Amino acid sequence: MTSSSTTTKTITTPAKLYGKDVGAYDDIDVDELLAQLSPEEITMLAKEVDPDDSFLPPSQRTNYECDKAPTGPLDRKKLIDHINKQALETPDRPELEPFVPGVVRGKKWIPPPQAAKLQAADEQIAIDLGDEYEQALSDATQEEIIDLAAILGFHSMMNQDQYHASLLNKGQPVGLGWDGITKSAIPKIFPAEAPNTTDPEETIQRIKSDDSKLVEVNLNNIKTISDEQFDKLFEALKSNTHLEVLSLTNVGLTDRTALMLAAALEQNHALRVLNVETNFISPTVIVTLVKSLLTQMTIEEFRASNQRSQVFGNKIEMEITELVEKNTTLLRLGLHLEFNDARHRVAAHLQRNIDRIRVDKRDGRSSRGSYYRPVRIEEELAEMSDVEEEPEEEEEEPEVEVPPADYDVEEDPDNVVIRPPPSDDEDM
Repeated sequence: MTSSSTTTKTITTPAKLYGKDVGAYDDIDVDELLAQLSPEEITMLAKEVDPDDSFLPPSQRTNYECDKAPTGPLDRKKLIDHINKQALETPDRPELEPFVPGVVRGKKWIPPPQAAKLQAADEQIAIDLGDEYEQALSDATQEEIIDLAAILGFHSMMNQDQYHASLLNKGQPVGLGWDGITKSAIPKIFPAEAPNTTDPEETIQRIKSDDSKLVEVNLNNIKTISDEQFDKLFEALKSNTHLEVLSLTNVGLTDRTALMLAAALEQNHALRVLNVETNFISPTVIVTLVKSLLTQMTIEEFRASNQRSQVFGNKIEMEITELVEKNTTLLRLGLHLEFNDARHRVAAHLQRNIDRIRVDKRDGRSSRGSYYRPVRIEEELAEMSDVEEEPEEEEEEPEVEVPPADYDVEEDPDNVVIRPPPSDDEDM
């Protein structure tokens, strides 16, 4: 067999400029060419070429040239008077058809007829509400219709004044109607919030001495608290038995100090309300804080929203949800959860905790305290320190069965609550 191959050659024609190849202009000296030009030719060349140089004044970069000599310094008042005089003296353009009040000049626009299909569809939208509702709506006033639209959520049918008046049941503003326009109102001037005058050092000493009169501590908006003071505060919080409310909003808490707080929460059994909103705590450390609430089971309200990371993510939210579902004393949680599953599960569990505590109070029982013990927080503090320590091997503790005679086990569809039996002094 004989095989034949065809070779195709492509001939490229070199680019040319004014009859010469472009490469022939590479060795030309531009300065020598410009020196051979006359001033008139340089002016013509400057009009065709934009130098695009920000250091040149605008008068040298534009094609417009004004050869008129200046008439003197600028007088703004005379210039405006001259413009107004010239505008008044300039005659108006003659109108082809004179203006007559009430007469339309030119051709009036008439909208095209609606298609038969669209007209039939509009007729089918009519809803039969029944004689009772039809009569009620026909006899209703405009204010009552506006109230009904606000209740149904038709915000586009009214302005803000009408909507808020309907919700607050204040009565509709007079003279607005459907086409009313909201008028501007003078903003109310509120006095500036007074700075927090709490002395952090004195507060730390009172917490350390376990002052029985110190029940609530508010350190909000004090940004001068150092890390050493936070360490002293959380160390003193471990042994305090009287403090019930601790608010640390906008104080610059970081992950390291927040882990110290989590370690203190594992040992404190008196704190009921904790607020650490508007700080710099990462989502993983927030999970650690929620986990530390399970040790003593005394915190009833925990708020930690508006942190460094606004979005937790599905994994973090599910971990928080599982930890909250193990907590039997938490009643209020201040966290922004993005996913509906996490929000609904947390809200349902908090409602069950409220119902359980109400039943316990009715029966005269205490619902505080738990037998759940999570992993200690000191392990995470060791990971953040500069010195790496080898983790100690934990020995598995043998499981001890609780005899049925010592405790009453109360079955619940969501939790198993173990309660000690009443003492001999209590009435059976």
